[in-house]
Amino acid sequence: MDWVKIIHILCVMGWMTSIFAVPRALIYWKRAAAEGAPGQIGELTFRLYRFSSGLGVIAALTGLWLAWSVWSFAPWTHLKITLVLLLALHYVWTGRMLARARRGEFRESDRFLRIFNEVSVIGVIAILWVVVVKPF
Repeated sequence: MDWVKIIHILCVMGWMTSIFAVPRALIYWKRAAAEGAPGQIGELTFRLYRFSSGLGVIAALTGLWLAWSVWSFAPWTHLKITLVLLLALHYVWTGRMLARARRGEFRESDRFLRIFNEVSVIGVIAILWVVVVKPF
């Protein structure tokens, strides 16, 4: 079962990279587009998002496997799964903003994107707290 934990942790780390980096990259992409020189940042941001989405799926599947086989869906795992689902919704929302950005539509302000980015950090801290403390 240790190998499943290792795969889970590695995929979570990769998924977190995108969760934290893509909203910030959207800010830089928006600024570059406003200056008329978007360069490669848009394509790199999209590739990071697309690659990390696969890691997120693997992280979720291995997490469910661990919740079932190791922890027998203990009560705290339900809270963790709920928080991960909320983080996944955040990720999907990020993907929608990214799809609009690829069409040249930047609706969100820099301030919104910064706050949006920090929400994911709070979500990850909450998930880590649940995993470490196992409150119930």
